[in-house]
Amino acid sequence: MTHEEAQAFAAEWAAAWNELAVERVLAHFDENVSFTSPTAVAVLGAGTVRGKQGLREYWNMAVARVGSLKFVVDRVLWDTTSRELAIIYVSEIGGRKRRVSENLTFGRDGLVVSAEVFHGVDG
Repeated sequence: MTHEEAQAFAAEWAAAWNELAVERVLAHFDENVSFTSPTAVAVLGAGTVRGKQGLREYWNMAVARVGSLKFVVDRVLWDTTSRELAIIYVSEIGGRKRRVSENLTFGRDGLVVSAEVFHGVDG
């Protein structure tokens, strides 16, 4: 992935989320993905979601709880060696804003095999 491709990926990713298009986001994820997020604890009672179907169920549950969301990408960092993409953005959900870093690790086939989400407190 080039820097330009990483930027384009992040822009499409944010656009899909802003439209609450879960399936469009999921199209980039491997069937055996591992996804860790503090929000998953609140929604599912567990911090790590395993598998694309589990992620689909989690995201659909989470989207049903929020009336709207808006992700604005601040910057994108791509590490060629680890194949990790960090999307740093401002998340606005239900009027609450926070800075977030979503770190996605890609397999050789170009699909996300693992992801971790880190976020600050509401601002």
